[in-house]
Amino acid sequence: MLGRDVTTAAARAGHDVAPLSRRELDIRDAAAVKTAIAAARPDAVVNCAAWTDVDGAEAQEESATAVNGAGAGNVAAAAGGAFVVHVSSDYVFDGGAREPYVESSPTGPIGAYGRSKLAGEVAVAAAAPGAHAIVRSSWLFGAHGGNFVATMLRLANERDDLTVVDDQVGCPTFTGHLATALVAITERRLGGIRHVAGAGECSWHDLAAATFAATGADVQLSRGRTADLGRPAPRPAYSVLRSERPGTPVLPPWQDGLHAYLELGVTA
Repeated sequence: MLGRDVTTAAARAGHDVAPLSRRELDIRDAAAVKTAIAAARPDAVVNCAAWTDVDGAEAQEESATAVNGAGAGNVAAAAGGAFVVHVSSDYVFDGGAREPYVESSPTGPIGAYGRSKLAGEVAVAAAAPGAHAIVRSSWLFGAHGGNFVATMLRLANERDDLTVVDDQVGCPTFTGHLATALVAITERRLGGIRHVAGAGECSWHDLAAATFAATGADVQLSRGRTADLGRPAPRPAYSVLRSERPGTPVLPPWQDGLHAYLELGVTA
């Protein structure tokens, strides 16, 4: 989802892009990563590869960390001086805050997925200490992959009533907007940790309501609680991201991202 949008954004900006799918390159294979990057001889490497199954990571933390942790380190180590941009997550925080997390906020993941993403941050910083950016984002949705908005559109066609949790608050982020920001960070070599997510904040219930209002979906929407879902992985209750670092790209409001996504005509 994100990788395809980054490829499009980079090409639109005039860069030569060499995208590699998982089938073409498994980042868990350090030797293969080194060979692929050496062959491409890039000025920059943007790592959009990740284990994204949050619930699955609880039962398979070692596998998740092999991708999100060691795999991310493999990419950074193989870069050979090229600038590395690594995409991380709001799940590196515990969700106990009541004001937005900034780059210097203490991390403290509460689940396996968050721990695996934090391991990746550590690995990238160690492998490319002078030439990397770690970009934390959140609640991604886009045209090229499964996501919450698409799920809501599908369920609205299947059901008359829906319950969506309102006790998780974050920053919905359209991958088309995030991709453009990642290209800008790469071009300007904006190093270190950067928080880049849709401006504003909302709950999952708010995002569902905005989706239905924008599309005219006829569905009765009720408020629910995360605890009632019985999901294997804990979720941060509050994971709003803001940047305290000068020069960090600021994304449009999440509502603009939602409308941009819906204007693409993506169907559930």
